Amino acid sequence: MSSMTRPADGVWTEPGHGYRRWETSTVLGTGDALWRWATTEVLRWGVKTRSGFSVNPSGPVASGSRPVILAHAFGLSVAEPVEVVDVVQTPERVGFAYRTLPGHPVSGEEAFIVHRDGDTVLLTIRSLTRPAEELRWRLAYPGLLVAQKVARRRYLRAFRARAER
Repeated sequence: MSSMTRPADGVWTEPGHGYRRWETSTVLGTGDALWRWATTEVLRWGVKTRSGFSVNPSGPVASGSRPVILAHAFGLSVAEPVEVVDVVQTPERVGFAYRTLPGHPVSGEEAFIVHRDGDTVLLTIRSLTRPAEELRWRLAYPGLLVAQKVARRRYLRAFRARAER
């Protein structure tokens, strides 16, 4: 399987033809304790679960696994089937990428990467998004883009909040 969001790459050059391409990084803090916490947490779906999502099954990230992420909003839960397509674990970079499967509200891929720059620990999120094939999700796509922006802010806040303690 090939990942379009390339979590092992320090510089992401994928043009994202046909997808909305998005990437951001945030400084979490410094130090080995933070590094250990963040790398462990990212491989346990922590970016998602600390942002209000559920992951079933809830085990660690594994290449080829097909969990269902549940998005919870306004008293509703929306199932988001995904497949983990890449996992990276090096001394300076830990993360993963998943692609959406049929039934997901959007089509694309997302990656969550914790990496170091010297003693500084950073979180990078990469995303490629386009409308899903299913008509109901295609019609909802503009609203889903708004929901995606909210989720991204939550991702960054979830890890920064822990890092600031």
